[in-house]
Amino acid sequence: MNQSAGDPRRLADTPTGVPGLDVVLRGGFLSGGVYIVQGSPGAGKTILANQICFYHASQGGRALYSTVLAESHDRLLQHIASLRFVDTGVIPESLRYISAFRELEEQGLAGLINLLRREVLRQQVSLLVLDGWLAVSDGKPSDVSLRKFVHELQVFAALQGCVVLLLTSDARRDHRPEYTMVDGLLALDDVRHLGWRLRELEVLKFRGKSFLRGRHAFRITDEGVRVYPRLEALLPLTQQSDVPTSRLSIGIERMDSMLHGGLPAASTTIVVGPSGSGKTSLALHFLSCASEAEPGLLFGFFETPRLLTANARALGLDLAGQVEAGHVELVWHSPSEQILDDIGNQLLDAITRRDVKRLAVDGLDGLVEAAGPPDRVSRFFAALSNECRARGVTMLLSAESANFVGPTVTLPIEGISAIVDNLILLRFVEARSRLHRLVSILKLRGSNFDRSLREFEITDHGIEVLEALADADIAESAPDIRIAASPANSPVRRRQNREPG
Repeated sequence: MNQSAGDPRRLADTPTGVPGLDVVLRGGFLSGGVYIVQGSPGAGKTILANQICFYHASQGGRALYSTVLAESHDRLLQHIASLRFVDTGVIPESLRYISAFRELEEQGLAGLINLLRREVLRQQVSLLVLDGWLAVSDGKPSDVSLRKFVHELQVFAALQGCVVLLLTSDARRDHRPEYTMVDGLLALDDVRHLGWRLRELEVLKFRGKSFLRGRHAFRITDEGVRVYPRLEALLPLTQQSDVPTSRLSIGIERMDSMLHGGLPAASTTIVVGPSGSGKTSLALHFLSCASEAEPGLLFGFFETPRLLTANARALGLDLAGQVEAGHVELVWHSPSEQILDDIGNQLLDAITRRDVKRLAVDGLDGLVEAAGPPDRVSRFFAALSNECRARGVTMLLSAESANFVGPTVTLPIEGISAIVDNLILLRFVEARSRLHRLVSILKLRGSNFDRSLREFEITDHGIEVLEALADADIAESAPDIRIAASPANSPVRRRQNREPG
């Protein structure tokens, strides 16, 4: 039996080679373990198992893929031939396909176990897949004989150091005797969310070591299966060893004065305002202060890089020059049908790649659209915000309020105001038959700040913040503000001025 070199009492991991899955499994399956992979037809079980087999063979292992009442092997290989992990050169030397249907039909469970044991020993197999477990368990065996079969599987798998995967479309996992005996249970689901479908994987049971709990999204592409571990499960909640006392300029002199020197370093700021209030312009000013010592990143969902550089040029800011100099990177994602954890990991990868210190996320709405269940976003964002603080990243995040004018500011995530360190409010007020833009600071981490209400203008040389309001007409038109969260089931608002491509 293979054992871990670090701890002779611990079984060695057998990696799956599936991107993200080994992270969820904390290294892979345990050698000698028997695992059930359950999912409805079309959930991805066959592709996942074949991807694991081909990877195992590529790493010098030997895999056996046995089928019971499944499609023919020729048909199976035709269906997966376009996937890039398929390397027919390993067949049949390192990966063999056999049918176990006749033995099961003629000799029952005894014939099936004898066939599998014989082939595993003869081929020195270290990974065995039995595709069609539902046909085995639904063949009217008694609970005792089924338990005996699983026990014999476990015994010879342990002696051989062979991982066994049983694929089934049976969803009645709470009522099957074999589910209590196996070493692990993985469930694949295809769930509907707001008119589109999302594939999810969950480890329901895993003996012998810890794993990442919860439901993790996955995709099936030309590369095969890719799993996206939940960010809040993956990232530990670490505390900063020391809290920075420095400030980062927001790029607007009078706004820096309102902040008593700028944004606290390694803090998270949310800028809230209706469409057209100046949130993106504020983010561009923040990035205009990026340098070699403080690299910047704009991670956006609505304006493309071409549109952002044009907008910056209209403000008198040389964003294109900053990008060319390597001080700023622009990353754009369409918000449609994204996977939240894919976005989060790409964001963290971009931060790591350039040791980013100034981060502007333009469009919290884009994260909400990719979130799936709306109650997940606050946990995701809390983990992301905590990780950015631990890395010394100062994050400026924009969020759109549905209210153009009025006393209520609606945030897209419930509880977001408690998660962030700083909150800047942009709004419109009507006075003297025209709209005025106002800015105010509602919250600043561990620091006093200017609580006055100020008007600002967006000009061809940037944002200009005016003196504190003294005009009675404008001041009286700006009612007291109440922060509220949007209903969990409300549709996410999309901007209308997106640039295609």
